[in-house]
Amino acid sequence: MHRTILTLVAALALPAHAADGPPDRPVERLGQDLTPMGAMKAGNADGSIPAWDGGYAIPRPPEGEERYLESYERFASEEPIAIITADNMADYAEFLTEGQKALLKRYPQSYKMPLYKTHRSGRAPEFIYEANKRNAERAYLSNEGESINDATTGIPFPLPDNGKAVMWNHKLRYRTESIQRYNVQLAVQSNGMYTPFKLQEDIRFHYSNEGVTVDELENVGIYFLQRVIGPPRQAGNVLLVHETLDQIKEARRAWQYNAGQRRVRRAPDVAYDNPGTGSDGLRTNDQLDMFNGATDRYNWKLVGKREMIVPYNSYKLADSRNSYDDLTNDRHLNQDLTRYEKHRVWVVESELREDTSHIYKRRTFYVDEDTWTILAVDVYDQRDQLWRIQELHPIQIVWKDAVATAGSTVYDLQANRYLVQEISNEEPLFETDVSFSPRHFTPGNIKRVATQ
Repeated sequence: MHRTILTLVAALALPAHAADGPPDRPVERLGQDLTPMGAMKAGNADGSIPAWDGGYAIPRPPEGEERYLESYERFASEEPIAIITADNMADYAEFLTEGQKALLKRYPQSYKMPLYKTHRSGRAPEFIYEANKRNAERAYLSNEGESINDATTGIPFPLPDNGKAVMWNHKLRYRTESIQRYNVQLAVQSNGMYTPFKLQEDIRFHYSNEGVTVDELENVGIYFLQRVIGPPRQAGNVLLVHETLDQIKEARRAWQYNAGQRRVRRAPDVAYDNPGTGSDGLRTNDQLDMFNGATDRYNWKLVGKREMIVPYNSYKLADSRNSYDDLTNDRHLNQDLTRYEKHRVWVVESELREDTSHIYKRRTFYVDEDTWTILAVDVYDQRDQLWRIQELHPIQIVWKDAVATAGSTVYDLQANRYLVQEISNEEPLFETDVSFSPRHFTPGNIKRVATQ
């Protein structure tokens, strides 16, 4: 086993999958030697990862400057402590994912990883921390991990001991209670050309709402309404999703509205390895937000924790003065705009079950210990060859104490193309001062939304 794999899993050997209720867990550790989110509070041995000090908290920047790099002084003034390239990658190899190594080797003249000082900026509201403790005491999985029980609002398993628990933590991590955002996808061809595919998304993180009870959730974790606003030939198409919590009792509910036909239809194919909307075949449905949906087609293994160099505090990439042309080139994201730091991550491996099907044979996930965000994924084809590489570049919404995405990528090593998604640099700022009710996410509301 890799020498930086930590032994915390053994220390937290607490079954989160029991069908008859939760076992005893050392909840008192949350807020003591562990952070309220379940991360190790202490730094690492050599000091390259500092102790968690409460996270990054500053007042909201002035209106119109929320996406300016200089609004975040801690990061604006810093310079890289190193630039990782194909020439020196051997010096950092133990901290790099297989995907990162592959990109450095494939593009030795242009691909690089600016490495910065580590800042553990992740933080959440106090009501999330309180909910984490309640969940740690009572939450459990059943039905082979496809049903989550007695959890609400906070991280369901801040003290996990299995891979599916970690994946649920990612899917239900705190990202505000409701948000309206723009999600622009660029499927960049080998010549550098792309056509922006623009989406407007209304999201109610139903599970994360303060004070919501298990009964009030009505088996829904997230309400998601997505409207295509460009290109013109697809504008007006709408996707509605209710992401369920007990996926054995009821699978994901999904509907699609076709603007040309003016019809609403159920959409059971919006799942698993069907092609993702607007991705030009470069990602599957379950790769949006790095991973979403049911986990039942894979066997999951929690390997442990590892110190890794991952995207983090990506305020430079999110700067609204960067155009989409600034963000991209013909081979990869403009790496001058990226920021990498060393952090501890949970490593989770998934391998396709023999009785199911998926275009991916196996995947390795790297999940941030402070926010439960998947930051990188290595994706393998049926020949067990590295095929696609995912990275997510996170930021902290300081005025909401919530984690958000500046952009994410899917590199296809076989097609020699890549996808940039969840960017919005040329679009209006995401809106967090919204309060969508569940009524907004009904099939009957789709036509109204489509014609707005």
